[in-house]
Amino acid sequence: MSAPLGDDAVIVERVSKTYGDEVPVVALAGIDARFRRGTMTAVMGPSGSGKSTLLHCAAGLDRPSSGRVVIGATDLSSLSEKQLTELRRGRVGFVFQAFNLVGALTVEQNILLPSRLAGGAKDPAWVTGVIERVGLAERLRHRPAELSGGQQQRVAIARALVTRPEVIFCDEPTGALDTQTAAEVLGLLRSMVDQSGQTIVMVTHDPVAASYADRVMVLADGRIVRDMPQPGAQRIAEELAMLGRRPAASREG
Repeated sequence: MSAPLGDDAVIVERVSKTYGDEVPVVALAGIDARFRRGTMTAVMGPSGSGKSTLLHCAAGLDRPSSGRVVIGATDLSSLSEKQLTELRRGRVGFVFQAFNLVGALTVEQNILLPSRLAGGAKDPAWVTGVIERVGLAERLRHRPAELSGGQQQRVAIARALVTRPEVIFCDEPTGALDTQTAAEVLGLLRSMVDQSGQTIVMVTHDPVAASYADRVMVLADGRIVRDMPQPGAQRIAEELAMLGRRPAASREG
């Protein structure tokens, strides 16, 4: 049974995405998915399965060829490009593998950048709480080049949190980190869900990273082929291995 609208941070309905005209490439083939508030979902699949395209469409970074995406009560298909930009600035957070920090700005300036771009009044108590939560209180005057990879990703997470987004989309957030640092970052993301009710949708290729999620969604050939609650790293790895051994024609179900 589908969850009521109020329980879902993001709803994806019959979303398809095709690239190219002369030789069209189908990246998504009629995806239906709901991402519940206060949960963490890992999106997995082989290269070319459509997982990053799904994230981009769900986050309003790319428009579907057909179908619709709803964030909160807002149907993204009804928004202009300017309205989409405003939505991404104020209601959606992003964390990427490459950190995407501004090298000329300090840690504090990087964290506050989204709220300044959004033009909203910042809540000093909230900002202070975010900075303390990610463990950067002693690093606010530093610049990204003076930080470790894990610290830079913490800056990116704080930046994503500062506008109090309805959902945070993460694209391989630990892909550039060593195992120990990755575990620290994943623990931080998990604590946001458990302690603050944040909603996180995370694309990852790593079964260990996916094991931090409440739910793992596996894509192949632009379709959802597995949707598993808390499967654990071993089962995730097994499912991906089985998927890799199956012929493409049998991957639709």
